[in-house]
Amino acid sequence: MKVQYLEIVTPEVDAICLQYSTIYGISFSEPNANFGGARTAKLDGGGLIGVRGPLRDTETPVVRPYMLVEDIDSAVKSAVEAGGEVAMLPMEIPEHGMFAIVIHGGIEFGFWEK
Repeated sequence: MKVQYLEIVTPEVDAICLQYSTIYGISFSEPNANFGGARTAKLDGGGLIGVRGPLRDTETPVVRPYMLVEDIDSAVKSAVEAGGEVAMLPMEIPEHGMFAIVIHGGIEFGFWEK
């Protein structure tokens, strides 16, 4: 099990990026439109962390891990069969792969296929 993308949604993007840069010695990019305007940084092992502001008035702060899977459609299907609800169907991010978001037991998480 590997976290491919760790998404942090917060109204305090610059403060969170500064905190993580100071603590972990990482450098964040400028906002990236392919990631909803998130500022991203590389994680050990090849993944990314992204910090972005809410995309709509009703989006609340959340930390959402996206787990790497070999087959995103099968992963989403299995999550639904286990009682999860699809919040975002599989969608491509050019040059990065596909992602989907599922909510189960009030917990938001994603799948990522390279």
